[in-house]
Amino acid sequence: MKNKKSINNIEYILVGDYYIPDRKFPNEERPIGKYGRMHREYLKEHNPMMFNDLVLEGQLWTYLADLNEQAQERLSLIVEQMKAAEGVTEELKAADQMAWLGAMNSIHNRAEEIVIHELVL
Repeated sequence: MKNKKSINNIEYILVGDYYIPDRKFPNEERPIGKYGRMHREYLKEHNPMMFNDLVLEGQLWTYLADLNEQAQERLSLIVEQMKAAEGVTEELKAADQMAWLGAMNSIHNRAEEIVIHELVL
């Protein structure tokens, strides 16, 4: 019995009693992070066809890593814009650390909610 065979230009290898596709996927080193994990769960639940397509093409990890990087960049941009709009400065940090911390937490939470709704969901 042969260990390999080709059907429709797809190579199959014999594993036990079954032939499975001999697919080599790219080795992605970048982490998918918080937003990538959130989007992966969203895809599994709400768009399983896209999820399966990405898995079968070997592009899921790259797609999620790219999305995570975009989300991180967008979050940083929104936080900076909100800080400028609300007057949260280093002077406030030096004068009243608790007020600065409260304002920054509020800004970060609102910015994260925007990013999640724009990119993740």
